Amino acid sequence: MANTAQARKRARQAVKLNAHNSSQRSTLRTAIKAVRKAIESGDKASATQVFQASMSVIDRIADKRIIHKNKAARHKSRLSAAIKALA
Repeated sequence: MANTAQARKRARQAVKLNAHNSSQRSTLRTAIKAVRKAIESGDKASATQVFQASMSVIDRIADKRIIHKNKAARHKSRLSAAIKALA
């Protein structure tokens, strides 16, 4: 348990930040799942449209350093490749 006032405050802040980051990661996962679902449906136009919207979410979360930029790039690359394979 935190013994100093500073440590208690940091513990409170950590809880709040953890909740916010968890929410952001959930948004990221939802966006990725939406693209995967569109890909599974087989409609390339729909999948491309959903992918464009999801790319913005992925980039925004990477910019906030909730995930690493390379992880964001990997997700975008794999989703893009899956959409191209629909042809």
